[in-house]
Amino acid sequence: MFKDFLVERKSWIAMFVALELLSLFIAYVDPTLPVESLLYIVFLSSCLFLVFLFYRYHKETRFYKTLKETNLTTSSSIEAERPFEKMVRDTITLQATELKKDISFKQNSLEKQKDELLSWIHEVKTPLTAMQLIIDRLDNKDSKASLQYEWLRIHLLLDQQLHQKRIPFMENDLYIEKVDLRQLVFSEIKTLQSWCMQKGIGFETVFEGSEVLTDAKWAGFIIRQLLTNAVKYSNETADITIRSFDYNGGTVLEIKDFGTGISARDLSRIFDKGYTSTSKHHDNKATGMGLYLAKKAASPLLISISVISTPGEGSVFTLTFPKRNAFNELSGM
Repeated sequence: MFKDFLVERKSWIAMFVALELLSLFIAYVDPTLPVESLLYIVFLSSCLFLVFLFYRYHKETRFYKTLKETNLTTSSSIEAERPFEKMVRDTITLQATELKKDISFKQNSLEKQKDELLSWIHEVKTPLTAMQLIIDRLDNKDSKASLQYEWLRIHLLLDQQLHQKRIPFMENDLYIEKVDLRQLVFSEIKTLQSWCMQKGIGFETVFEGSEVLTDAKWAGFIIRQLLTNAVKYSNETADITIRSFDYNGGTVLEIKDFGTGISARDLSRIFDKGYTSTSKHHDNKATGMGLYLAKKAASPLLISISVISTPGEGSVFTLTFPKRNAFNELSGM
């Protein structure tokens, strides 16, 4: 900070040096003035000026050091001795107060929008349920299959939107318990049944490790996103392989599809928000949110998601559930 202080006071320093040089110049051109005595005076005044400079450095920078280490919420507690320091402190405090009011207003507005959207989603589920009952009564198999597929798409999009709004507050909604992974996976497969039948996709499942410690609702959401992604990009009549096994004290779930795969340039970005693909920009059905939300929801659950993919051969998404002792603080178990 001393360097910054010198830069800030360079005009003072330049003025002092100019005055001292002027004194020496006058003594040089005026033979009546003793140069040696004037040099002695310049030396003493320079020493005094250096002492004054160091004193002012400690005096003036104390306020700015405190200001640098203080956040906006505690700016009003900064000690200010001089008028300009008080002016700076009061201005910052006033701006901080206005910013807090603005943030509070925007948070309330966002919270209101979130509540309205969640209410709307729940309202839409009522006609969706009625539509499902109507579809179930249809006799035409082709029409029934097509309508069931479109119904499922709407259901999945609403479900994704619902969880997207809940994710920022999901830690308040967690209930950590022992969950049967096999039952959870089969429940999600059943949800996608009509879509899988339309594409002729089947499932091969092997569960060597089935019990995990997690939140069933959120874990189901994560698995749903991975299964939806696998079904969407799988080739028709290609099966999806699902297996689980115990590894290093935790449980691993692998979901393997034999679809288009993911290019190397996309692989590092597939979990980014809104990212779809560099090779499939014509795919208007992709929202770029499924894998992003899955990754986002996995973090509070201490679930690790990884992927291995080969273009043209398919992808393997791996969920690694945490060890039991990793959840001691969250579950109290």
